[in-house]
Amino acid sequence: MTHDPRYLATAIEAALAAGRIHRRYFRGPTAIAKKGPIDLVTAADLEVERDFRALIQSRFPLHEVLGEEGGAAPAPAPAPAPAPARSTQHPAPSTFRWIIDPLDGTTNFAHGLALFCVSIALEIAGRVEIGVVYDPIGEELFVAERGQGARLNGVPMRVSSQAALLDTVLVTGFPYTVRERRQRQVEVFEAFLASARAVRRLGSAALDLSYVAAGRFDGFWEEQLHIWDIAAGVLLVEEAGGRVTRYDGSAIDLLDGQIVASNGDVHDAMRDVIVRVHRADAQR
Repeated sequence: MTHDPRYLATAIEAALAAGRIHRRYFRGPTAIAKKGPIDLVTAADLEVERDFRALIQSRFPLHEVLGEEGGAAPAPAPAPAPAPARSTQHPAPSTFRWIIDPLDGTTNFAHGLALFCVSIALEIAGRVEIGVVYDPIGEELFVAERGQGARLNGVPMRVSSQAALLDTVLVTGFPYTVRERRQRQVEVFEAFLASARAVRRLGSAALDLSYVAAGRFDGFWEEQLHIWDIAAGVLLVEEAGGRVTRYDGSAIDLLDGQIVASNGDVHDAMRDVIVRVHRADAQR
């Protein structure tokens, strides 16, 4: 499917603009608020999303925006027209949805840790077609367009070729509810410590997925994620030749929040570890 080139150009433009905002606030005095006991939001989150919504509204007024800080903002309904069919330049509001996490890794950002990014995806007719993740400190721009592969700073990237789980470096994260539901998640983490070369936790699901796509990690798993955490990253992994599913191996559901992403070669072995722990937990 050939897309309007303005879509990818807009995603990249918005990601780079977000990075400039991130750098302006990073390690400086900035307003930090709590959305939950350990869930933070900063002035940078809010400014990036506000500017992004304004850009989309000005450029594609009938496109919907779904963002972490503002929720779903439906596109305005088109004015009723008498006879002519809707212009192809202005498709139905439900056809296009931009999904943004303005600052993935907010806790890192708020503590001066240089592991955060902006994640932007464009969903067309219910399927993510464009994904962009930008790390403004590392100056790394991860870009994917469905059917066109994935690139890092313009250079094609591929997942790793590691075939043995014992030789993998994996990455994961814990949800903000980990204090209330930690036993099974910690047990899965422990099982991977015994099954892989190493396990990391960076604090940014979008970067975790980008690094799987770039071959830096061999696999990633997590649950209770939001669509804006993973929409762009899932496409990056798929277009870089990797595999993404739910824990049971079924097709990924961006609204479900459960994900295993890998280079493909170790995917089933990763799933086996997770399923084994979950089965033992259910039998207790």
